[in-house]
Amino acid sequence: MSDDRFKKGMAVRKSVLGEDHVERAEANKSEFDADFQRFITETAWGSVWARPGLDRKTRHLLTIAMMATLGKHEELAMHIKATQNTGVTRDEVKEVLLQVAIYAGIPAANTAVAIAKKVYAKIDNQTS
Repeated sequence: MSDDRFKKGMAVRKSVLGEDHVERAEANKSEFDADFQRFITETAWGSVWARPGLDRKTRHLLTIAMMATLGKHEELAMHIKATQNTGVTRDEVKEVLLQVAIYAGIPAANTAVAIAKKVYAKIDNQTS
């Protein structure tokens, strides 16, 4: 495993998900999942998210669409919250979820919209 890729991945992960989220995840890491956490930090964040072929905002929109399509609700909520860090707007999320409705089905998009509404309501209540 590459220390450089891990460091790059950790930096990207923190910039997308937020330092608090990553610090909590690291604090909750155990011997059981330590190797997995390093793996995803290096490969997902340090290799794919760090590639120059797509900008971070586009990668984030794609990730939101895939999490909604695949029904990965916890990851979707995490990435909706992380839009605060990547410049993805609520209007862009709405458009992505409409696209999900057409290509992945209305039930998947309906659930994703409900998740997004809850996340945005929580964000709005924290900032008021």
